[in-house]
Amino acid sequence: MVGDPTGEKLASALGGRTANALRKAFGYVTVGDLLWHLPRRYLQRGELTDLQKLQVGENVTVQAEVASVVNRRMQRRRGSILEVELTDGRSRITVTFFNQHWREKELRIGRSGLFAGQVNRYRGSLQLAHPRYHLFPDGVDDDQAAVQAFAGGIMPVYPASGPLTSWTIADAIRVLLDSLPEVPDPLPQSLLADEGLITRDAALRHIHRPKDLAEVDQARARLAFDEAFTLQLVLAQRRAQTLQHQAIPRASTGGRLLEQFDARLPFTLTSAQLAAGAEIARDLSAREPMQRLLQGDVGSGKTMVALRAMLQVIDAGGQAALLAPTEVLAVQHHRAITAMLGELAQGGRLGGAADATRVALLTGSQRTATRRQELLDITTGQAGIVIGTHALLSEQVQFHDLALVVVDEQHRFGVEQRAALVDKARTGTRPHVLVMTATPIPRTVAMTVFGDLDVTTMREMPAGRIPIATHLVPAQTRPDLLARAWERVREEVQAGHRVFVVCPRIGDGSDDEREFVDPADVGEADEDSQEAPDESPRAASVLQVTAELRQRLPDLHIDMLHGQMSAEDKDAVMRRFARVPTPREHAQGPDRDVQVLVSTTVIEVGVDVPQATMMVIVDADRFGISQLHQLRGRVGRGSEPGLCLLVTNADPQSLAGERLAAVAGTTDGFELAQLDLELRREGDVLGQVQSGRRSSLRLLEVLRDEALITRARVASQRLVAQDPDLQAYPALRAQVIAVAADDRSDYIEKS
Repeated sequence: MVGDPTGEKLASALGGRTANALRKAFGYVTVGDLLWHLPRRYLQRGELTDLQKLQVGENVTVQAEVASVVNRRMQRRRGSILEVELTDGRSRITVTFFNQHWREKELRIGRSGLFAGQVNRYRGSLQLAHPRYHLFPDGVDDDQAAVQAFAGGIMPVYPASGPLTSWTIADAIRVLLDSLPEVPDPLPQSLLADEGLITRDAALRHIHRPKDLAEVDQARARLAFDEAFTLQLVLAQRRAQTLQHQAIPRASTGGRLLEQFDARLPFTLTSAQLAAGAEIARDLSAREPMQRLLQGDVGSGKTMVALRAMLQVIDAGGQAALLAPTEVLAVQHHRAITAMLGELAQGGRLGGAADATRVALLTGSQRTATRRQELLDITTGQAGIVIGTHALLSEQVQFHDLALVVVDEQHRFGVEQRAALVDKARTGTRPHVLVMTATPIPRTVAMTVFGDLDVTTMREMPAGRIPIATHLVPAQTRPDLLARAWERVREEVQAGHRVFVVCPRIGDGSDDEREFVDPADVGEADEDSQEAPDESPRAASVLQVTAELRQRLPDLHIDMLHGQMSAEDKDAVMRRFARVPTPREHAQGPDRDVQVLVSTTVIEVGVDVPQATMMVIVDADRFGISQLHQLRGRVGRGSEPGLCLLVTNADPQSLAGERLAAVAGTTDGFELAQLDLELRREGDVLGQVQSGRRSSLRLLEVLRDEALITRARVASQRLVAQDPDLQAYPALRAQVIAVAADDRSDYIEKS
């Protein structure tokens, strides 16, 4: 930003040593980087930290008073331990130091100060091992100079790292603010007036050096609006740029594939499917490329809506591509769509309907001859529907006339991957784009993450769908229930049904599924170590559970499925699991197909086996709410009721226990999505859980800031309509370019 003092290098403002420490700890290089290192909370003079709110694994800075000091010799090794109890008047936490008995002279009973470290649990009690601390002078309440050293009685507490404590960071920021010229404001003055916001200069000074908490509120309101407004500007510009492109209208012509398909359906479409289909049909008829998100709960019929849209564009002379995240799902989509279309998918073949098309499949593991024929059908236009994995993005894939791109479970694909497929349309045109997700998204998140897309939500479930019964199985405290669960597996199979057993990892030391570990469930330490262990017990694996079940249930046919198997092996296992035995085969005894499938989360999305009626999720506390709901949706998809058992050793009072109770308590995916986000810590909403990295949002709380996000969205759209490239606002334009270029745009690019 031209003329902005926040662009100055930290080394010039603070000196090389401090700047180097900040760069190593946080990656900060400029003054602006450090000024955006915002306080996590504030302590008022004399106010002690509520120690009951501390969580295991959290890096904290607490203000507390020394309640007791004991120096004792260790029992199993040489040396001593200094144990200091801190209190807030209600609760206590232990602070320990090894072989540092001399600190006993400083940490006297009654002294108050700031203590920084990671919270661990030892013998059921919270502790800080070797914390860094800053003690207040005796009689601090009467020492005005000392009080001023801590921001006039209101102390900002900063996220700390390694040797950089909260008070060290506060000192560095204080040095910057003392010499910082006025920071120019990138927002138009008229916008500040309309929104009742203070200037950016005032906001940065108030957030770090407030006179009272009212100034903190003013600063947070301004800086949160900055984040929302900048993100919405990126989305508004992106949407405006998309609408500059031309798409070929693909209006429904009537009388061909779509009408024939609808006439053959053995069921009635839900009103939600019809409404979604009408919105999409309208978009496909326009010259502006459709950019629509279709979200609906597990089993709501999104694939049927997408298929009808694909048939519409084929009727209008175009082709449709369906991009699936896994080979298992791509193969299943191909098999299911081909079966649903019947003779309508046999274009140019014996027995095919007059207006039939073909359904091509492209995966990375296909044999050369098969791939060559599929590529030919795609290039010539014989294949109206093309289903595939990342193999669709290859340069070898050339479409005759790509009209519609459908992305299944869009969050599994990167921006460049989606763009590579969109670029395969005719020169000078853009295809229509429909992205689907079975993970319902609260409105505020949808506005922030998918603000450049039109959103269609399907809440209605198809008639006759029986809710899935879900129960917790506390394996450690009730081994009898776990034994009963495995016996129930046998009963389901004997009734002619199929059973999924899901595990968090493969078990061969090279897992392709990331484990979920709740820091609150980390076990206790050895007596002398005084530290919590680095890892919780290993999660159940596919290899281990398969071996155990084959011993426990030797009369059943049990096989496994995971991401490291070859495509041929995965397809063969799924075929044997999904095949329906004839009545005669079933009467003759156990069939030779797979009856129990032990799998990783490779079956999480889209896998449809109607005869699968039961799922056992082992170590269910290793998964998040949305993932558990997705997994559960793989059973009960036929005419029989579904059962899901969540096997866990988690404490019912822990965060993991809350998640499992929520999943067991409802099958409403929209309700669970909201609960999921509420149980997460702020910052994970758009951060690690969703995008694989930490969130770049500091103050914007997308779960609670709906009104602010709505205002920012309206203001950004109005400004972009007046000045699409923000030429009249160079500082704001530079800010938007910076945000669009960094990792924040990774999770707002959805088209």
